Amino acid sequence: MTDVLMSTYNPLPISIERGEGAWVWDTQGKKYLDAFAGIAVTSLGHCHPAIVKHLQEQVTKVIHSSNILTVPEQHALAKKLTQISGMEQVFFANSGAEANECAIKLARMYGHNKKISNPTIVVMEGAFHGRTLATITASGNRRVQAGFEPLVQGFLRAPYNDLDALRAIAKNAQNVVAIMVEPVQGEGGVRAADDNYLPEVRKICDENGWLMILDEIQTGMGRTGKWFAFQYHDFKPDILTSAKALGNGLPISACLVHGKADNLFKPGNHGSTFGGNPLCCSTALKVIETLEQENALANAKEVGAYLLAQLQDALLSIKGVIAVRGKGLLIGIELDRPCRDLLAMSAEQGVLISTTAEKVVRLVPPLIITKEQTDLIVNVLARVIPQFLQ
Repeated sequence: MTDVLMSTYNPLPISIERGEGAWVWDTQGKKYLDAFAGIAVTSLGHCHPAIVKHLQEQVTKVIHSSNILTVPEQHALAKKLTQISGMEQVFFANSGAEANECAIKLARMYGHNKKISNPTIVVMEGAFHGRTLATITASGNRRVQAGFEPLVQGFLRAPYNDLDALRAIAKNAQNVVAIMVEPVQGEGGVRAADDNYLPEVRKICDENGWLMILDEIQTGMGRTGKWFAFQYHDFKPDILTSAKALGNGLPISACLVHGKADNLFKPGNHGSTFGGNPLCCSTALKVIETLEQENALANAKEVGAYLLAQLQDALLSIKGVIAVRGKGLLIGIELDRPCRDLLAMSAEQGVLISTTAEKVVRLVPPLIITKEQTDLIVNVLARVIPQFLQ
């Protein structure tokens, strides 16, 4: 068969035909436990009855109108998002990269309003913020940048989890207007910030009049056991980005602002043709309501802790397993070598997983997964990882 797709991916020869909850079936009828949920997207699982019913109803009403008109579904979703996040205003787009582009533009607008002609954003080594030119520049992965130079100016890189480096930047760097950081670096290998790191970043930003931008594309919407990972602390960011699980599979993202970042944009400063369409917004609202009704955040915290403990017991004694770490249902298993081959090995045993940072197995199952289902994940990985490391 002639390949009419650009070769931007290297997919396994598995095609999913249908799904139900945490399970999916391929076109050959083989059943798999989905332990990566479309890369942290389908947090309610596949074909959740409440979401299916809502989609069926909404498509008979209106799918798309335009931001030239008032979209009531946007207002309803924005109100709910500000309630659960503590933020104040929202811009809707279609992807995490677009939400982060919005955050970058807000930070630059903030800087120009302060008469800073070359506003600079501090970003982290090991970060990942998207695939647009600005977001690959903000990312700390040379592999996603290579071949796309010249990169965008206006970024200054610092080591992740290093407060002294940020304090040194505050003393010596000019034109800094913001710090952009992930509470847990997902694509960077499932590396969580130290407990005191984010609160101290907030203090550094406050002391210097900078914006604090939190990229919660992967950690948001309940993944760590809170709506957003920053809510384990007593502060708010100035800008917060969310996507992935927001629509449970529909393309929608949000850039939320608070405090100094409020009211920076004026009509014409930013926009999106499809961002905030009625179908995606109304469905995202239904997703949030369903997560609440099913206590999915509490389940993510409890089952995530159980899964992490079981994996640590099963794997840490194996030579070649460097670490097993995570927060909620975002878990990474670091090995001593590149591990993409584990995808096919695990799939053969009926569990779909993903890998990140070359050497890390990433588990991001639906938030509705049960302990019994996670036992299958542990049993399969306890078999295939030692085989792989031999």
